[in-house]
Amino acid sequence: MRAADRERLILDEAIRFFAERGFEGQTRELAKRMGIAHSAIYRHFPSKEALIERVYQEVYLSRWSQDWGPLIRDRSQPLQARLTGFYLDYVTRVFEYNWVRIFVFSGMKSFGIAGRYLDLVRREIIEPAAIELRHELELPDNRTCPLGGRETEMFWGLHGRIFYLAIRKFIYETPVPSDLEQTVRDAIQLFLDGARLALPRLLQDREPDRAS
Repeated sequence: MRAADRERLILDEAIRFFAERGFEGQTRELAKRMGIAHSAIYRHFPSKEALIERVYQEVYLSRWSQDWGPLIRDRSQPLQARLTGFYLDYVTRVFEYNWVRIFVFSGMKSFGIAGRYLDLVRREIIEPAAIELRHELELPDNRTCPLGGRETEMFWGLHGRIFYLAIRKFIYETPVPSDLEQTVRDAIQLFLDGARLALPRLLQDREPDRAS
């Protein structure tokens, strides 16, 4: 087997292994499962951390669409259409056994996968969406009034609401709605109905802070 093919084989099996066992699973156990020498893994990946980094790149970065950030910022469409387009594509790409389980396991260990990925979500989706909601409601922009924690937390709530469907399916193994598209559309509609009422009041509450 060519070196590149063996490396690919190890990576694919590592993704399945960590999704099933978590990051406490040992590379020695992975090698035994594959029927190869333990040293064969380290010929391709110098450490367990290096293998986990490749898992991150393969499972998370390869599924991140470079179109998502520009979509959220595209003011030629209503924000509801942009959020709906993003989340429907997001569900299609990430609602997958290995993705969800590795994400959850990584949050309980110190490898940083969950934190790095959520930072990407914050920069490319959460904060831009909060800015776009202000623009749509003709409220002060973030240069006049910087985004606050309560404001971005509203969008994290929407994100968590949708991602929790994947948690229910792949972690708790409980039923989820058969029509995920409609569930996503409903979540976005309900969120925006509430946010359009809440955000002006939230910014009014911050007026004394800006004056001071």
